[in-house]
Amino acid sequence: MSYYFSKIVDDNFENAIERVTKHLADAGFGVLTTIDVSGTLKKKIDVDFQRYTILGACNPGFAYKALLAEDKIGVMLPCNVIVQEMADGKVEVAAVDPMASMMAVQNEELGGIASQVQSMLKNVIEGL
Repeated sequence: MSYYFSKIVDDNFENAIERVTKHLADAGFGVLTTIDVSGTLKKKIDVDFQRYTILGACNPGFAYKALLAEDKIGVMLPCNVIVQEMADGKVEVAAVDPMASMMAVQNEELGGIASQVQSMLKNVIEGL
């Protein structure tokens, strides 16, 4: 089982971030955090890295259900989505597979929640 699903999008980097953010919002996810990985690596350790951004996406209703089912599940939240510029200039968008994340937690209730979130995130990625 892969721990993510992804798609190469026909767009530039900035537009891809805007599009994925909009698609996430349309599916009920907010972006809680935006991490500019390439900028952070340059600033902190002076290395150049391809354009790479992590979006911390959260669907509040499902996050609430997950927290009720397992109070430590916050260590695995939010659902991360990455946007990265590939060497050939193409842009890849990838999202964590919540089913893969939840396999480490032995809680059947979480499995059902993760399955629903997985479907939603797959639809977001496929819809780009």
